[in-house]
Parts: sequence; C-alpha cells; structure tokens
Amino acid sequence: MLNLTSRAQTHNCNGTTRRDFMQIGTLGAIGFGLPQWMAARAHGMAGSDADKKSCIMIFNLGAPSQMDTFDPKPNAPAEVRGPFKTIATKGDFELTEILPKHAEIADKFSIVRSCYHTAAAVHDAGWQMLQTGRQFNGGVNYPHAGAVVEYMRGRRSDLPAHVVLPETMGRGGGNLPNGQAGGFLGKAYDPFALMADPSKPNFKVPDLLPPPALEDVRIDRRRRMRDAIESRMAEFETTESAKMFDANFDAAYRLMNSPAAREAFDLTKEPTSVRERYGMNRFGQCCLLSRRLIEAGVRFVTVNTFLTVFNEITWDIHGSKPFTTIEGMKNIVAPMYDQAYSALISDLDQRGMLADTMVCGLAEFGRTPKVNPAGGRDHWPQCFSCTFAGGGVVGGRAVGASDPIGGVPADRPANPGEIIATIFKAMDLDLHAELPGPAGRPFPLVDFGVREIKELFS
Repeated sequence: MLNLTSRAQTHNCNGTTRRDFMQIGTLGAIGFGLPQWMAARAHGMAGSDADKKSCIMIFNLGAPSQMDTFDPKPNAPAEVRGPFKTIATKGDFELTEILPKHAEIADKFSIVRSCYHTAAAVHDAGWQMLQTGRQFNGGVNYPHAGAVVEYMRGRRSDLPAHVVLPETMGRGGGNLPNGQAGGFLGKAYDPFALMADPSKPNFKVPDLLPPPALEDVRIDRRRRMRDAIESRMAEFETTESAKMFDANFDAAYRLMNSPAAREAFDLTKEPTSVRERYGMNRFGQCCLLSRRLIEAGVRFVTVNTFLTVFNEITWDIHGSKPFTTIEGMKNIVAPMYDQAYSALISDLDQRGMLADTMVCGLAEFGRTPKVNPAGGRDHWPQCFSCTFAGGGVVGGRAVGASDPIGGVPADRPANPGEIIATIFKAMDLDLHAELPGPAGRPFPLVDFGVREIKELFS
C-alpha cells in the first residue's frame, strides 16, 4: 500500500537522496508496483470520451460440456447425448433444459459451436490460448486481450481500463501462465484484480481507499507534501523516468480519491431486486458489478466464473472428487450461470448498453463426447462452444457446427486467434496494428491472415 508519511530514504541511480514518500508492496489500485511505474508507457494513456466500446469476457473455468449445454445431440447414443432434454429457444438453435433462461434471451446472443484449439488438454494451456489468442511457447508470455485493449486505448476515467473479477485464476494443474496478465507488454498492463467477493455482506474494495494512516489527511496537505518532496528532487525530475512516475502517481492518486470509482464498486447502490435478479452469489454479483464498471468507464472486464478447478464445484465434470459430477453441474453450476448471464444480457439491453458492449462466454476447451465410467466427461480441446452477444453481434444464430457427436468441427472451425480477433473487432481495434513485442520488436495484434468470425456480425 501507499505510505505517504514514510521517513525512509532512497537513492536514485545518480545518487540523489529523497524522502521515500511511497512505501510500495503491492499497488492493487492500479495493478503494478514501482518498477512498473518507471517502465515506458508510450501508448494508451488517454482514450477518447466519445469511445464507448467495451467488453465483458466471462471465462468459464473448468469448461462447460458442449453436449450438455450449447450444442445438444438429441439423436446421438445415450452415452453421447447425456441425460438432459433439448428445449426450443428464441433463437435459431436449441439448448438443453439446464439453461432455460438462456432460451428466453437467445435472440440476444449467438453461439459458435465449432471452436477448437491444438494446445495440450490441460486447463491453463487453454486459459492462455482463449484469453490471448496464442499458445504459450518459447518463454513468450502473451498479453491478455484486455491488456491489449488498455495498451491501444488507455483508460477513459479514473478507473482502470481492465478489471478482473473477483480475482485472477488460481492454479490449473499445468504450471503454465494463465493468460490473465500484461504478458510481454509488462506489469503496467496487468489488470486490476478485485480480490474480494462482492456477494459478501461486508464487501468493500480497500485498495480504492487511502491507507488507514491517511484517512484524516486532507487533499491539500497531500498535495503540499508532494510539492515539498518535488522541490528537493530537481535533478531527478528532469529525467524521463520521473515524468512517467508522475503520470502513474497521478493515475493512482485519482483512483484512490475518486468518488466515481468508489461509487462504481458500491453494490449497495443497486436495488435489492436487481441484485437478486443476478443471483446473490459470487458469480452473480460479479456480473452485476461488471455492468456497473462498464457504465463507469472501464473498457474491459474479465469475470471468472470460478477461481480454480480443484475442490470447487465448477464446469470440470470429471464425475468424481475433487471434481464435479453431471448432477452437480445440473443443480449448482448451470442454474447459477443461467441466472446471472441472462440477467446481465437483459440488463445491458434494457439500458441501451448492449450495442456497444460485447459479452463473450469463453472456456478453455470442451468435454469428451462420451460419458466416462465415473459418469462425467473429461477434457476435450478438439471441439467446444463459445457465446457472443452485443458489440455488433447479431443474436439468435448458431455459427459453425460440430459433427454428430460433438467431437470435432464439421463446419466453420474457429480457433482462439479468431475468437480474440472477434473481440478486437467489436472494440474497433485495427487488426493490422502492432504491439511492442519481446526485445522491442514489433508484434502483430493478431497473426497474419487471422480475422474475426465475420458470421457473427452480418
């Protein structure tokens, strides 16, 4: 946390001594620490007030079973089609009976049923692929789509450009980067992680408030203190590093002292009926909070449905402990997800926000076409479904198709690069743009020849 009253001393590389007016452990309020503050941020410091394009990425840790949710196979053998019946929807596709609220709003979202990737069938490999569009290899850690958006567009309010709710992913078993970081763009582009459960009665975001030692320090005193420090740093202040330090200090300062920022995270401002509509659970309240953050100016919100696949009821339906059974998915996971997702899409639509806000439901892979001996389904990156709504997406469509058992794409295969390109397209980013890659070399926003999934938009 920041400690503006520290009396420690520091030395810069030129030998300048000054009072250490900041004691930095972790700066959750802006997602990076002092070394990252001093890093170059040549792009994206400010966005246009007229720019309203936003994205909410819902990441379904554990991976929903495509046959049991978005891509039912009613004519397949019992060991493939599973135990659930098929229901009609308001869209041009069917779903299974465990997603009845999705069926009611199916004209607002579309499904890509032919997603696949070629990475290992382990969770964190898929997390990396589906959030960055690329496979981790050669020691290169690619940036999350939200980090790219922040680099290209910058923040447009006192709030961070990219927020992760409720916190970043835990371990996935593959000992790989999980894809929820700034990658080669640097720690300065790591997201702000809430690190709290918004469904708890005492929910608050302490990182948005000044430390307790400063609660009674007035704004003018803080400014005078900083002015006094700066007056003794003439030599240091002439450096480029100091100028960037100032920019990031101001960003952190604005965030901690912004009533609008605190207001955005304050779920008590929502009527009880609205909170209950989303579901009084962690995921439901994160979805509601994502809407509030987009309203307040956050560009990109990533919502993790779960934090890990171990010892938690998730979409990871292997059928035996420490994982989930198909019944657990039916009775716990699907109702929670169905309620919150449908509430979010309807809420954005009713508020006139859906046209400018893409909501994508992603997962690291699908599940095996056949039910395993434990009564569950195992990892299957060869074919799975993702959903897209808003941001120019035409609702009510099923794009692509899987084979009769949901095992491989049979029509219009879609890889992770195309999925990320679709998000960038909805954010009005130039797919031919470049990023400062490893060793300072230009790095393409998406790989050569990769385009968005055009069938979603026309």
